Amino acid sequence: MPAQPTRDADASPLVRIRSLLPGLARAEQRVAKVVLDDPATVARRSITEVALAANTSETTVTRFCKAVGVGGYPQLRIALAADTARSEARSSRNLGGEIGPEDDLAAVIGKVSFADARAVEETADQLDVPSLQRVIDVLAGAGRVDVYGVGASAFVAADLQQKLHRIGRVSFAWSDTHIMLTSAAVLSPGDVAIGISHTGATTDTVEALRVAREHGAITVAVTNFPRSPITEVSDHVLTTAARETTFRSGATASRIAQLTVIDCLFIGVAQRHMDASVNALDATRDAVGSHRLGVRPDGRRRPRETGK
Repeated sequence: MPAQPTRDADASPLVRIRSLLPGLARAEQRVAKVVLDDPATVARRSITEVALAANTSETTVTRFCKAVGVGGYPQLRIALAADTARSEARSSRNLGGEIGPEDDLAAVIGKVSFADARAVEETADQLDVPSLQRVIDVLAGAGRVDVYGVGASAFVAADLQQKLHRIGRVSFAWSDTHIMLTSAAVLSPGDVAIGISHTGATTDTVEALRVAREHGAITVAVTNFPRSPITEVSDHVLTTAARETTFRSGATASRIAQLTVIDCLFIGVAQRHMDASVNALDATRDAVGSHRLGVRPDGRRRPRETGK
C-alpha cells in the first residue's frame, strides 16, 4: 500500500473534497458539487436540505462525509463554517476563479493572481509535514534521483532536477516516454524516482514509476489527487491543492502548486547538506558569472571585483 498523506486539522475541507472528487461514487459527487458550489450556505443547511439539493438521500450525504474524512454531517458543517471564516479573513475580495468573456484585463490579472496565491496557500496548508520529511530523508541519501513528468509537469520536473543538480546531487529529469522507461529500468535500491502528475493518471509517468519500483528504487508521487493511479506505484505521496477553472485546466495553477512542493523538497535537502550545498551554489554562481552583463538591475554598472 502506498503511503497516503494526511491532512492537518486546520486544512480546508474543500481542498480534500476536490482532491477526492474523482474517486467518489456518482451520487456522492453530486453532494460534493453542492458543497463546493456554496460551502457557506451548506454550513447553514440541514442534512435533508443538502440531500434534496443533490437529488439523493440523507444516507448518501452521511456516506459522503465519511468518504472525505469528516466523520458525519455535523462535523462537515462545523468544518465548512470554520473554513468560510478563514477565507473571509484572508481576503476581503471575492475574486473567484472563473474568467468570463466579459472580464477586462484588470479583472483577469486579479483572478489569475488570486487563484495562484490560493493554490500556494492551500497546498502549504494541507501538505503533510511528516510525509514531506520522509521524502527529504530519502532524497538526501539517494545515490541518484530520476524525475518524471510530461506536459506542464515536465517543466516542474526540470526545475527540481536543476535545483538538485546545483547543490551537487546526481539527478535527471525525463519527459520522453521511452527515455523515462529505460532510465527507470537501470535504477536500483538506494535510488529515488519522483513522478509529477496533477491528475495522477498520466500513463507515461505512472508506468515509469512502476518500472522504477520494480527495480528497487524508492518512488514518490507529487499529485493533486491522493487516490489516483500514481499513488498505487508510489512509496510516498505528496499532494498539491490546485483547483481547475476556466482556461486553467490543470496546467497553470497546478504548476504553481507543484513548484511550491518542489521548493520545499529542495530546501529540505539543501539543509541536510548545508555546507556542501552553499559551496556548490557559490561554485555554480561563479561558473556563470562571466555570462552576465556587468550592470545592476537598476541599470548602474557593477563595481569591478578585485578579490577573486
